[in-house]
This record gives sequence, structure tokens and C-alpha cells, in this order.
Amino acid sequence: MTHITQAQADARHIKRSDYVSCTVAFIDCKKPGSHLKENYSIIGPGVTSSSDQVINLPEAHGFNIGAAAMPNGITNNLHIHFTAEVFMVYRGEWTFRWGTNGENEIVGREGDIVSVPTWLFRGFTNTGPDDGWLFTCLGGDNTGGVIFHPEIIREAAGYGLYISSDNMLIDTSRGDPVPASEDTIQPMADDQVARLRVVAPDQMIKRVVTKDSRDFRPGFIDASLPGCGAHLAPVIGAGLTQNRDHAASITNPHGFSMEWLRLGAGAHVSPFTLDEKMVLIVHKGSLRLVFNDACDVSVTLNPWDTYSIPAGILRRIEAAGDAPVETLVIVSGDHRKRPQFTTEVIAAARDTGWALDAGGFVAPAAVLPPYAMAGE
Repeated sequence: MTHITQAQADARHIKRSDYVSCTVAFIDCKKPGSHLKENYSIIGPGVTSSSDQVINLPEAHGFNIGAAAMPNGITNNLHIHFTAEVFMVYRGEWTFRWGTNGENEIVGREGDIVSVPTWLFRGFTNTGPDDGWLFTCLGGDNTGGVIFHPEIIREAAGYGLYISSDNMLIDTSRGDPVPASEDTIQPMADDQVARLRVVAPDQMIKRVVTKDSRDFRPGFIDASLPGCGAHLAPVIGAGLTQNRDHAASITNPHGFSMEWLRLGAGAHVSPFTLDEKMVLIVHKGSLRLVFNDACDVSVTLNPWDTYSIPAGILRRIEAAGDAPVETLVIVSGDHRKRPQFTTEVIAAARDTGWALDAGGFVAPAAVLPPYAMAGE
């Protein structure tokens, strides 16, 4: 796709008001202290086990975007993921626990991002003063679902809840027949639990990028152009940044990259294309996306909105209001991403003394031989 219509662009805008919760997404949904969990599947199904789950945008992206909302004191119980699970704290304070019995803990607050390794029991509790909100990003189109802790599976059976072998919730209180044991996910054996990976607290803390530890620097070739100067702060993997001094804190493969993007009031990122799908989740401020060569299509995003930009589309990113904008940028793939700015932008940057080197990073044009300049 190299052109997008207004109708197509609008269909990829998932407003905060469009998110639809499901309270019966998992096998622990009747456990006291977990019964008020709300699960959201925004892009892709995530790991839900419920046929009642609404998926806003089912289209495959190479990753899934979801969310969890819970009142104070409510817990999502220990479970295992098979692909990357990243928590993006947008409101409140959350205690994340991990280990065989959840014996290790860290706390995440608004603006923090936590990546929990695969094949490790993990859970979390809203320990903030009010309703909290977590966005989640899961690796892969097929996440493989989850396996809950053996004690949770056994307790759920007492409420008439089971998980089928194809990851669907069976609720006998709603009239579902009691399944045969061979047709359900059984509690993990003790010897298998003992073989799970062990992650020490000092290792896990390296997988947390707090609000205060973000490394914002100019991110693109257009930084010196009037009205530009967007800053990026890498979090996971090789993302969009064209700043060679940038380095993500979390580097193991996730199937996607993640960066914070910050724009001052009235600022913009010049038009560029990208070979991969790109998702924005606005944290603060209002953001306008303008598409196509003719700039004839646009959408405005507000805080907590999610937007999916198809690969190959020319896009300009603007701060829409009179306040700075902060948004997460998630792009499919573990490889380095190469935003391709228009020839006009490259030429204008060259006039101000900057160019892209052969590696695609911003460098002083005066020291680069012409054959070493990317994009010209």
C-alpha cells in the first residue's frame, strides 16, 4: 500500500472510547481478588481465552497490543507466556511479581516500561490508590496463550472453570459440559515447574525502563529544520532512531521495537515512509497524522488512543494542540528500522550541514564524501 484513503485511515484509529473490556478472559476470573480484572484486545487477540473478547483490530502486525484495567488491590495471578510480554504503565502503581511462587517483586509507576522474560511465572497487582491502566505488547501474531500456575488451575476447577486444549475458557456454571481431563490444560507438574528459568532481582531491574531513566535525544535527520526536532528515547530493540549515540536498554529479541517519541508544542516529524507496520499509543498531548504525497488524509489522536500505520505509507507526525506530545512507537521486527524521508527533507537537511551516513545515521555533511551519503 502506498496510498491510504480517509475511510481506511479512520478505520485504523482505535480511540480510547473504542476499547471494550472482557471480565471473563482468563481462568482466574472468579477467584476473589481477581474477579474485577478487565482485559482488552486492541490489536490482535493477545492471550485471551474468551470467545466474548472484542478485538478492535484483528489484522496481524507481528505483535499484539492489549491492556489491563484493575481497581486497587486486584491481582492478575501467576502465569507463563511463551512470547515477549511488555507492560507499559499509563496510570497508577503496579507491583509485578515473578518466580515459582511470585517470591520476587518490583514496582512500576506511570511512564515505566517492564519487559518480563518468557517461560517464567509472573503476575501483577494494582497497588496504587485508584483504578490503574496497563497497556501490554506481546510478541508474535500467535502468542500461544498462557499457562497459569498449578494452584490457580486447581482452584479454578472448584469454580467450574477449565481451559480447553485450544485455549478457550470452559465455564460449567454457564452450561458448558464438564470436559474430559485430556481435553483441558492440566496443572504443570512439580518437576516441570522446577525446570523453569530463574531470574534474579538484579537481572529483572535491567529490564525496567523507568520514566526518569529515558534517554531522549534528537532522533531524525530533520532535527535542524524549522518546526522539527523530535526526540526519541529507545526502550526495546533497534527502532527508528537515526541518532548513532542512541542505545536501547533492552536488547534481546521481542519481535518488535519500542521507543518513546516526544514533540514540542507545534513541532512535527517531516514526511517519511517505513517498510514495517508502525503503531502509536499516545501518552500525553494530541497528535495529528497526515498521510500521502498530497497530504489529503489526516487523523487526530488523543491521549491513550492507539493507531496502526500500514507499511509503505508516507506520513507526517505533528503535535496537534498547544502542548507537548509524548507517544510510544512500536514497530514490527527485531531488525534495525530505516525511516525513508523525502528527497526534499534530505536536501534541506544537507543545506543545514547534516546528512545520513552509509549506516543511516545523522552525521556532519562536511566530513562525508558524496558517495557515503545515504538517501541522496
